[in-house]
Amino acid sequence: MQALLDYASYMPHGYCLYWQPWLVILYAGSDLLIFLAYSAIPIALLMFLRRRPDLRYRKLVALFAAFIMLCGITHLISILTLWVPIYPLHGLVKLFTGVVSAITAVVLFSLIPRLVAIPSPSQLEEANAQLRAEVAAHERTLAQLQEAQRDLEAKVAERTAELTETNRRLTVVTREAVHRGRNLLTVVDSLARQTARSAPDLKAFVERFSGRIHALSNATAAVMDDPSSAHATLGSVVRRQLEPITETYGERVVIGGPEVEITNEAAQQLALATHELATNAVKYGALATLDGTLRLAWEITGDPAADATLRFVWQESDSSVRAAKEAPPSGGFGTTLLTRAVPAMLHGTAQRNHTAGGLSYELTVPLARIVAEIPSPKGKDRPGLDPADDIWENLSSPLAGPLPA
Repeated sequence: MQALLDYASYMPHGYCLYWQPWLVILYAGSDLLIFLAYSAIPIALLMFLRRRPDLRYRKLVALFAAFIMLCGITHLISILTLWVPIYPLHGLVKLFTGVVSAITAVVLFSLIPRLVAIPSPSQLEEANAQLRAEVAAHERTLAQLQEAQRDLEAKVAERTAELTETNRRLTVVTREAVHRGRNLLTVVDSLARQTARSAPDLKAFVERFSGRIHALSNATAAVMDDPSSAHATLGSVVRRQLEPITETYGERVVIGGPEVEITNEAAQQLALATHELATNAVKYGALATLDGTLRLAWEITGDPAADATLRFVWQESDSSVRAAKEAPPSGGFGTTLLTRAVPAMLHGTAQRNHTAGGLSYELTVPLARIVAEIPSPKGKDRPGLDPADDIWENLSSPLAGPLPA
């Protein structure tokens, strides 16, 4: 240690330079500049390490910082040796610097394979570009999946709403079917009882009761022609009831009137009335003669949006004179059905008149009681008529006779 501190026997380095001012300044200035630079570089490296705690090879950077700092210290001591010959201390610092430099070199060479494996900036940029492209593709896929999910949820909600509405309609239809079935059974029971009371024997009962049941069946069939509706047109109901006689008597039977859509209950009542009138017409009325005619017509009177009524008129014209024994029976269930039961069920009124020239029957019913929708009186349902004819204008012709007021 004494040898390191004993430098009195050495000459300052300035003697080697002959104390030439410019040369001393050159050496001292160069070493000072190197010292300052070598001191700044380690500081920058340490700041870099502090800001990048995730750096993988931090020890290598620290070795470089120590090596460079020691090199700067050796240059600082070189400045001092120009005037103070502290060569032993200078040599010791150089030795320490050499050791640190050697360690740094060994560590650096050992890390070369790992350092080479580090991707270059261009490779990193390319990898980042690929990653960004993949992320964008995934985002597009995610957006499509979200859109598909929204569509699926919307469709599920729509189907759920449809199923709910369908179930609601089925519930309504089921209740309506039960209600109508109960009403129909009530009507059938009443028909059976009343027919049995007025029938003279079993054969007559079966014939009359079967005909009336068939009339109800035709009314129901007219309603079921359109599966989407629980209604039927008045024209379709009466044509079904009168189909056998229209095919048999042809032009002697005329049917016509506006298009009126009626409910199932109204169809049943009007079918029963039409059947009863048709049966009497064939057995005792105009169709029992050779030249008798039958005209069935209906019209809407009054304001369709307020208190409109339906006039249902059955008129038979017979120019021959029939014997009293052939006159249609009165006071039986048929008369009760036409003049009391049907009008009561439809909340209307009925008139039945017998004259020497035939029979007339008029049923007047509030339109709101029998229709689902108030129809326009302009549209006419005129099967069996020439389109130019107006059945209501011809009701006063000799064929039909005057329409009862």
